[in-house]
Amino acid sequence: MTDAGERPGRRLLRRLAAVGTALAVTAPLAACGSGGDSGGTPTVNLYYGPEENLQKVVDDCNTKAAGRYRIAYQVLPRQADDQRTQLVRRLAAQDTGMDILGLDVTWTQEFASAKWIREWTGARRDEATQGTLAGPLATATYRDKLYAAPKNTNVQLLWYRSDLVDSPPKTWDEMIQMSQQLKGQGKPYQVLTMGAQYEGLMVLYNSLVASAGGNILNEDGTRAVYDEGAVKALEQLQRFATAGVTVPSFSNNIEDEVRLAFQSGGGAFQINWPFVYPALQEADPELAKKVKWARYPGIDAGTPSKTTIGGYNLAVSSYSKHPEEAFDAASCLRDAEHQKFSAINDGVPPTIEKVYAEPEMAEAYPMRDTILEELKDPAVRPRSPAYQNISTVTTTTLSPPASIKPQQTADELRKATQDAVDSKGVLP
Repeated sequence: MTDAGERPGRRLLRRLAAVGTALAVTAPLAACGSGGDSGGTPTVNLYYGPEENLQKVVDDCNTKAAGRYRIAYQVLPRQADDQRTQLVRRLAAQDTGMDILGLDVTWTQEFASAKWIREWTGARRDEATQGTLAGPLATATYRDKLYAAPKNTNVQLLWYRSDLVDSPPKTWDEMIQMSQQLKGQGKPYQVLTMGAQYEGLMVLYNSLVASAGGNILNEDGTRAVYDEGAVKALEQLQRFATAGVTVPSFSNNIEDEVRLAFQSGGGAFQINWPFVYPALQEADPELAKKVKWARYPGIDAGTPSKTTIGGYNLAVSSYSKHPEEAFDAASCLRDAEHQKFSAINDGVPPTIEKVYAEPEMAEAYPMRDTILEELKDPAVRPRSPAYQNISTVTTTTLSPPASIKPQQTADELRKATQDAVDSKGVLP
């Protein structure tokens, strides 16, 4: 399945000139409670965020279905919070017009706990897990049961100016030191990353905690821990925020602002998602020649970092009138062939490991080996049905990062997170 007439790498460059990899397309939503069947062929409604070329995948799966079912792509809003709101409201109303759900990796446990999505069992589970990377797979499980099939994933990388530093830093402290040296020499020096009070700050802190060997929750997600590693991560975050190496707007920065600041030439280092690579190629080819990538920086020298993964999973609604067809359709949408197509054309990294070895991936993802290395030993965000609440209280407490008092902040987080786990005092 290919898009003829344009090289894969060039197609990817065009797709990712901004954080959102897809155009703001719209489609009519299926009526609440409507199965949408026509002429005896079951309609399977796929509710998923905007992805520019996903309709081509849907069309291909419909052809392969040979009349057993027809997938209808219902486009959710662009913003993740708006997507979740729509899904939650309709599932709470037991809407039978929803069949396949595109879930952010942080929602699977919440939806499974609410009994809104069906478990993948038997041969379907085997198919969904075969060759799938362990990190993305962990985001699709709840209490050791599989409730979704990972469709795509993502990790952040360290992007650095090779004309300013000979080799990338291995740790945050080394990066801070390099930045300070560049600053003293009057060269571009800033370390650019996301520090605003939103999910990007949660991702940053979670990566630091995992890199320090710490834990936010206990193993079964019922108790807030904030152990020694979590405190060490707070120390690192506070040290970074106050070292004079960030932009003044660090505590307000989100992904695309970070990308644009780096593209302007002010930064020596950037920690961000892979979308920045094709965007820089498009915006400033000369600067792009000087930019290289490396593994996310760690906390201690000699101990590999762990990076928080993102992505989307496909789940089947508990209220679907066509669950068998929905499972079959979901399996088709996320199989190896279609993951490769979506990776090359829409910039969403695959969850099936063998796809990374495909020759076409080399041009679109020259950093694929580093991405795969991080995916094999990732950080997964706290797995709890109350994750949205946990993220809210965490980012509120951590903002602005410069004001962190490590042990005191850890104590505050422990109490606030436990309240979130227990659904106290936080609106979902």
